[in-house]
Amino acid sequence: MGAARSHRRDRHEVAEFPQNDARLPCYKRRDDSGILALRMQAASPSSFEPAGAGGLLLAVLVLCIGAGVLLGWLAGSAGIGALIGALAGILGGILAVYRRYRGVI
Repeated sequence: MGAARSHRRDRHEVAEFPQNDARLPCYKRRDDSGILALRMQAASPSSFEPAGAGGLLLAVLVLCIGAGVLLGWLAGSAGIGALIGALAGILGGILAVYRRYRGVI
């Protein structure tokens, strides 16, 4: 039984490969090969804050709606003033967020 066991072990063993037997240059590691990419540097932390952008957008929107309601009330229709203020607030909010965070992203 010992001879059969050693025969199976010999049959499944893989001969060792000599390390210097590589024929292709891609198997030889050289740090100055020029093929590999340079090491990446960590990105600087971004100062973009989504909650701050949302807060600015909401603040401009509410301010414009309030101004629209006030002007609409003085003109005789607060509802139409609120609608016009909301449209101006959406555009103003987008513009305010863009101007505040334009160099960050």
